[in-house]
Amino acid sequence: MPTETSSDVRDPFRIYSAASLGDAIRHYRSEDGFTQAELAELTGLRRTYLSELETGKETEQLKRVLRVLRALGVRMVLDRADW
Repeated sequence: MPTETSSDVRDPFRIYSAASLGDAIRHYRSEDGFTQAELAELTGLRRTYLSELETGKETEQLKRVLRVLRALGVRMVLDRADW
């Protein structure tokens, strides 16, 4: 059975901004082999909205979430789920 090496494992994405969230979404989408259109269909979102997220556009919802996290002095970390 192959074992994971440090080169096989990516550090979690630390989300401080819309741009860092966009990088993480693009990374995981690409890693899973989805196009934006395929992921949009799977999630019930518009492809253009996913594009905006991936390019770091601060949507109103995202601005609100980041404002709450900053006020609490916490950050969001994205990593592969084990479920």
